[in-house]
Amino acid sequence: MRISLGIACICALLPACTCEKVAGPGGLPPITTPFSETFERAELGPDWRATDSNAYRIEAGALVARQAYNHPLWLERPLPRNATIEFDCWSEGDAGDIKVEIWGDGKSHANDRGGYTSTAYNFIFGGWHNSLSVLARLNEHGADRQARQAPRVERGRHYHWTITRQGAHIDWLIDGQPFLAFDDPAPLEGTEHAYFAINDWEAELHFDNLKITPR
Repeated sequence: MRISLGIACICALLPACTCEKVAGPGGLPPITTPFSETFERAELGPDWRATDSNAYRIEAGALVARQAYNHPLWLERPLPRNATIEFDCWSEGDAGDIKVEIWGDGKSHANDRGGYTSTAYNFIFGGWHNSLSVLARLNEHGADRQARQAPRVERGRHYHWTITRQGAHIDWLIDGQPFLAFDDPAPLEGTEHAYFAINDWEAELHFDNLKITPR
């Protein structure tokens, strides 16, 4: 018994015991095999943490976000360090403004209706009144963000996003076409950068068919 306990203690200190094996803040296990979410139910359930419960609901088999004002809906299960994340999304407003945060801390949100500095990579399609799309590390207004002005979000059009991180490189595709990419010399990682979130300002956004695949 003493030998077993000693081995267990040593193993707990070895580098091989990465954060990807640690349960999330809600006690849920990390994603180590392909994960999918179809929202085919009435309530969000234990996999999700809404930092504003009034901003998110499930409707007709899809997740709907509206007037969240930078209060994300966090997936409670830690992400793999390298992964491909896919989902369908659309905006029911002319403002566009489709947004997710990936590899964040799983809990942060704005204190009021003001802006806040994210703990994640930010992916924003048609932000700032449908005038700009960005892929940003932490600060969506940061000087290192990657940006483009076109195309703009078309109201009601369903888009399929594919986001992949491998090492220090991130690729973002929309409908199978390259959209933006980012090379990070200091990649976000560890327990404070291990979660996925859907976020929103005012627009009515819809999300469905989320898939997360470790790489």
